[in-house]
Amino acid sequence: MEDFTYEDYGDSNATYGNYNYSYDNTTLPVVQHQSKCLKEGLCVILLVVSVVICLLGFCGNALVIWISGFKMKKTVNTTWYLSLAISDFVFCVFFPFTITDMVMEDWIFGRFMCKFASSVMFLNMFSSIFLLVIISVDRCMSVMFPVWSQNHRTVKKASIVVVIAWVLAIALSLPSMIFRDIVTYMDRTLCFNKYNSDQHSHKTVAFTRFLAGFIAPLIIIIICYSVIILKLRTSRMTKSSKPFKVMTALVAAFFLCWLPYHVFILLELNQHNHNHNSDILKIGLQVGTSVAAANSFLNPVLYVFMGNDFKQKFKSSVLSKMENAMADEGRTLSRYLSRSSSVDNRASTHI
Repeated sequence: MEDFTYEDYGDSNATYGNYNYSYDNTTLPVVQHQSKCLKEGLCVILLVVSVVICLLGFCGNALVIWISGFKMKKTVNTTWYLSLAISDFVFCVFFPFTITDMVMEDWIFGRFMCKFASSVMFLNMFSSIFLLVIISVDRCMSVMFPVWSQNHRTVKKASIVVVIAWVLAIALSLPSMIFRDIVTYMDRTLCFNKYNSDQHSHKTVAFTRFLAGFIAPLIIIIICYSVIILKLRTSRMTKSSKPFKVMTALVAAFFLCWLPYHVFILLELNQHNHNHNSDILKIGLQVGTSVAAANSFLNPVLYVFMGNDFKQKFKSSVLSKMENAMADEGRTLSRYLSRSSSVDNRASTHI
């Protein structure tokens, strides 16, 4: 999703995608637009990476949805992972619109899809991080209050929490629907962010996404993980760390993938005040957006390669690996609940 700012374009201030570029339309030659993407090395690399992300993400998350939704017993644990997979799958379904725009450098899908396809990226960001926060809090509560958790954690309640998370994610994704627009100029149609109704709109949207979709979740997850680590150490449960590593990898992957994007978005806001190089910002945001998109296919990969021991991964099928990745976590923590509550065979099956 590119972002160019077209200043002095009529009476509007607009950003296309996420890169901030200034142009005066009186100096641009009126010539027929020709895409230059396939002639630029960086664009070709990002294009290839995007196609790979789209294909792997689509297939991998479809597989997770099939396994966790139809092949495994419905539990609180599978409810979390199914929701994560749906979020990433939806993103991958609409990612081809961005890839096509990247190749053609011309938006051909109309105003509605400009608004909708763009908002899907942020819907994926917010829904993913909210679900990761929910899982982290759930793990923390299960470790701190095992008896209460085994008596109150149900699939129905988990489903309600997931719905609430999706509603919040949709609400925070609405700015993309509101500010996204199209314009045709020089035989080229652009899908861009039009922040001309309020000079502070761009900063408000960017900081809201950064705080609600990155900083606040990071703080909550760090607190939860600190509590879990301290509790497990005092309970001598560090040997059963495989499920904890899977969840840690999912969280780390999200924050590492989205960090470059947020960094360059914040630099873009102060571009004029600090004279940041426009070319560096453009390249940084292009790469940052692609790295953020990569998170959509990393989750199923982590399920596969961290769900079983390295020596066993070639001996079992991909389906078995992914199922074990999700099931192992429930079996390990259920044993912990059983010990903590001193109730034989009454611990929750999945945490």
